[in-house]
Amino acid sequence: TLQSSDSGSDLNASCDLSAPRCNWTAVDGTPQLPTFSTAAKVRVIITFILCGVSTLCNVAVLWAASGHRRRSHVRVLIVNLTAADLLVTLIVMPVDATWNITVQWLAGDLACRFLMFLKLQAMYSCAFVTVVISLDRQSAILNPLLISMAPKRNRVMLMVAWIMSALLAVPQVFIFHNVTITYPANFTQCTTRGSFVTHWQETAYNMFTFSWLFLLPLAIMITCYTRIFIHISKQMTKKNVSSDEPHLRCSKNNIPKARMRTLKMSVVIVVSFIVCWTPYYLLGLWYWFFPDDLEVKVSHSLTHILFIFGLFNTCLDPIIYGLFTVRSLSSLIRIQI
Repeated sequence: TLQSSDSGSDLNASCDLSAPRCNWTAVDGTPQLPTFSTAAKVRVIITFILCGVSTLCNVAVLWAASGHRRRSHVRVLIVNLTAADLLVTLIVMPVDATWNITVQWLAGDLACRFLMFLKLQAMYSCAFVTVVISLDRQSAILNPLLISMAPKRNRVMLMVAWIMSALLAVPQVFIFHNVTITYPANFTQCTTRGSFVTHWQETAYNMFTFSWLFLLPLAIMITCYTRIFIHISKQMTKKNVSSDEPHLRCSKNNIPKARMRTLKMSVVIVVSFIVCWTPYYLLGLWYWFFPDDLEVKVSHSLTHILFIFGLFNTCLDPIIYGLFTVRSLSSLIRIQI
């Protein structure tokens, strides 16, 4: 998740954009403690609704996938994406909603460090597994003869994705901690305040996180699907589809229909990830570099809306998967890959 910094005359704090906004200072130097505002109440309600919907949808996908004896390599990818979505659903959403209700952090220092680690690890895992899906589709379209190697290759990529998501989230354990103030009231927050000597160090860490969480995955996804698009375009211009081999069940670009269907599904999954999270990350960039400017020009309600919009991605993934795999209303999900 995104960390941001508010600076004041006597109390600097660094807080999570997805947490209660930490505007610690007033004009006269008195700390302004966050409150459970109307916008925050709406955010909590919507977050709990999304949590319920996402849990049901993702559990349904896991149930449907477990009901098939043949475990195709694409199904394994979807199961891993579903697991990553469930991490966001069962960790990020409840923590965010509860934190907005309590306003301050009441779970103690150990929980502060551990949950901030889990939140970022869950976010990393969603991004990295989506990247693995993109790389798999690139290989399937550009190197179809190597399809037999896909299961082993995907297992390795998924292992790397999960390990990297955990390793990159480890710094959260060391930079987040409880900070308590006694004036104007006893107030405890889970924050990075005091973990960075200068502001540029915090900005550098935020940019590092942003790069691995969004920029690098985005670059890989765009590269993969650009190469796929170029390859398919070349295939279509050749017009070498054989009309006397109907058993190949190929589409117009000489790519098997099942493979094209899976490609379309992965494209929609990637697009939904980009569309849902880009606004929130752009807001984070603005906040890291121009925190005072953002406080004046952007309402807290917009921050709530953009974060909820990002969380909506965890609901979209299983819905997209269902839409591309449902064959009839009589069956919940019928996988055909």
